[in-house]
Amino acid sequence: MSKRGRLVIVLLVLVGCGVFLYPTIQWYFGVPQETKDLAMGSREQIREYARGQATRVLASVKDLVQQDPEAQIPVELDFLKEISREQYRRTGADVPRNWTVSDIMRAYPSERAFFSDIEQYHRSSLLDLKSNSESVLQLGLDLSGGLSILLEADVDSFRDTFIQRYERTPSADDVNEAIQQSLEILNNRIDRFGISEPMIRRQGDTQIAVEIAGAADPERVNAFLMGRGSLNFRIVNRDASEQLAQYFAQNPGEMYTGDGRVRTPDFVEQGYEILGYYTKDAYGIDELQRFVVVREEIGLDGIFIQEATVGEDPVTGRPVVNFRLSVEGGERFFTLTSNNVNETMAVVMDDRVRSMATIREPIRENVQISGFDAREARDLAIVLRTASLPIELEVVSQQAVGASLGEDSVQRGLRAIAVGFLLVIVFMALYYRRAGVIADIALITNLVIMLSVLSALNLTLTLTSIAGLILTVGIAVDANVIIFERIKEEYRLGKSPEAAVRAGFRKAFWTIMDANITTFIAALVLSQLGTGPIQGFANTLAVGIVSSMFSALFLSRLMFDFIVEQLKPKKLRIMWRAS
Repeated sequence: MSKRGRLVIVLLVLVGCGVFLYPTIQWYFGVPQETKDLAMGSREQIREYARGQATRVLASVKDLVQQDPEAQIPVELDFLKEISREQYRRTGADVPRNWTVSDIMRAYPSERAFFSDIEQYHRSSLLDLKSNSESVLQLGLDLSGGLSILLEADVDSFRDTFIQRYERTPSADDVNEAIQQSLEILNNRIDRFGISEPMIRRQGDTQIAVEIAGAADPERVNAFLMGRGSLNFRIVNRDASEQLAQYFAQNPGEMYTGDGRVRTPDFVEQGYEILGYYTKDAYGIDELQRFVVVREEIGLDGIFIQEATVGEDPVTGRPVVNFRLSVEGGERFFTLTSNNVNETMAVVMDDRVRSMATIREPIRENVQISGFDAREARDLAIVLRTASLPIELEVVSQQAVGASLGEDSVQRGLRAIAVGFLLVIVFMALYYRRAGVIADIALITNLVIMLSVLSALNLTLTLTSIAGLILTVGIAVDANVIIFERIKEEYRLGKSPEAAVRAGFRKAFWTIMDANITTFIAALVLSQLGTGPIQGFANTLAVGIVSSMFSALFLSRLMFDFIVEQLKPKKLRIMWRAS
């Protein structure tokens, strides 16, 4: 490959590193901790905060207008200029040149519209930050803590289902096997959700403890706890649903019982139940639209789903989930849809109606459902692609946990790593002189590439992962040392600097490749068979080996070629003493 081609590749790699590292750098160094805490809260908390801020800002602006309509806008309210400017443009009015507080209020036809724009500003900023947090390099439990979840197996529900399916009471071994299978399925699901290095273990006879590193989003975590059996299809009683809507509209006080449950009026026949139909609001929170009457009998259970993918509705552009049923599931769904043509079918998940559609013709295998936002559609597809939980798991507790290592231990470890890295940099520069500087540039580039890849893969950085980073720095230094010593040998034989560099890289190539390939194989084995910190160490090591070979054999060679071919030195200064 030509030197120009290699330079283009290096530049593309560096640009890619910048793109992948930017969210992580922005998250940890550009976002205040208070804002990060808000973004990682629940959507209900974000809604409360956005509405509270909108209320506060609206009151402040009204007070300022009353005091002095021509007053300048305070610095802390400067963002109002941008959202008001958009409102002026929407209405076609002239945008003010010198903004005053009265210009802000004048842009809106009502206080309600002004309030909505302020709320949207805070909502969008936090929800965007929440979405971006999923692509940053997370810190592990030992460095920053994480989320601890305690799950309880619903043995009673499992017993009832087991009796219906196998016509016998489950033994203690049956229950134990179901819980163990659920533990393995959860481990698989968490990996597919991109949440790395979880700690999942049995706790007692019927509980499972899950610890997830980093600032894990509680709502994101709840998604992987969905059981595939919680998704089902039922037929809607349209007449009863319309009658129910009229009854609740005329008798709002009769909608709920004293304990907060939905009241079932006498006209709802036996064999039917009332479920809420929910859609997502602007915050992505389920919002009750109305109640519908559906058959208690499940038309098709989610356990018959074999494959699920996320698509897009060609008409509305909204996300949809396409899935394929098993042979038995296809037959059941064909019978269900054949017997209920022109009836309404509801998609029920976790006892909530998420979507409804009229059956136009019988359907056998391939089914498409909607009613989900993009993230929820992806999460649902992941859950549907994994095995169903053999036993239902309920969240007993969910709380944040502190770092398992003390702050002093973390600081000492990081300090030792930094000092070791700096000593390597200084030694290479002093001992190999100009070549050492080239090696140092390659090492720093190697570190940047590794961090960017880890950030792009959304891996978790623990203290053992940092140890893997430093080990790969040692491997990269070793590769440069081998190359430099080979070049020195060739130069001592009387070859020109250009010929010595060419021969040195050629003779060192297979030595470096052999050493790195064997280490890479070991890292892959550890990554596949290891768990937790061991897997994190192996992943970091594997990424670092590939990165170090690129920096030593590709980047270093490019810089050497530039020096010997463009600068044309008379002597090759590649050792601490003059040569």
